Amino acid sequence: MIKLKLIALILIFQIASCSKSSTDEKPTSEEDNQGEVITPEEEVEEEVVKDWKTIPVPADAGAGNVWEFQELSDDFDYDAPADAKGAKFDKKWTDFYHNLWAGPGLTEWRRDHSLVVDGNLQMIANRAEGSNKINLGCITSKEQVVYPVYIEANVKIANTTLASDVWLLSSDDTQEIDIVEAYGASYSELADSDQTWYAERIHISHHMFIRDPFQDYQPTDAGSWYRDGTLWREDYHTVGVYWKDPFHLEYYIDGKLARTTSGTEMIDPNNFAEGKGLYKPMDIIINAEDQTWRSDNNVTPSDKELENKENNTFKVDWIRIFKPVPAN
Repeated sequence: MIKLKLIALILIFQIASCSKSSTDEKPTSEEDNQGEVITPEEEVEEEVVKDWKTIPVPADAGAGNVWEFQELSDDFDYDAPADAKGAKFDKKWTDFYHNLWAGPGLTEWRRDHSLVVDGNLQMIANRAEGSNKINLGCITSKEQVVYPVYIEANVKIANTTLASDVWLLSSDDTQEIDIVEAYGASYSELADSDQTWYAERIHISHHMFIRDPFQDYQPTDAGSWYRDGTLWREDYHTVGVYWKDPFHLEYYIDGKLARTTSGTEMIDPNNFAEGKGLYKPMDIIINAEDQTWRSDNNVTPSDKELENKENNTFKVDWIRIFKPVPAN
């Protein structure tokens, strides 16, 4: 019986080989003939895998330049359990904030509240046991970025009064660029207040700090709260910043230029950086957080709201980084 099965398999293989070499068959490329035959379904899957890299960068790389993909980028197409992230995650990310601070407001950043699953980095919120604090996730890149650089993430804002964030911060906490800071919920139960104004906007801004005595500058113009009628929690959206130089930032949402901030009067009118602007290398930070200015006004999730895990999960499909380089 085993011999008969083996003969049958050989015959099938020979028939398949003859069929492939038939003159009636559609010609294949030399590369296809050298490797495995790819079915239409596999071709589609391959395109999806590559798409996050090949989506055109919306910013202009400059005359004579092209965008070069940076390996610090991450598609999160792997599993990294909350309690043991693994080597692939650990190669690029520190599983916490960039120092030992546990977070603002009622935030309690915990390593077991970030994970990678289902092709997404996920930041999950819940109530800390026996406390009014909220457990949340936060990760920091192991490599820093510095201008000129384009950074873009594909994110799904959490349907909560908590902040969903992708941002940059210098090692000494004096310079910050907020790529996305968003609050997805349209209503706060504890504050009994409508939050649609925030649910319809993405905060895109930057900060210049002096730490002692503490001073904080950020632009306060209407353009720092981007709105186009979208409820940002309802779907994935791409958010990006082109940090072109110390005095020029361009923000992109879903591939469209949403805001440009440039010049001394917009970047550092108080001269906190002594005329140098946004010049310091920065860490990439991805996190969810409660913020003091909101929780002090009771705009923070109730226990009932926190029971809905999906609403209180910030998701990042991918983050990609490009540098402009001279074209060959």
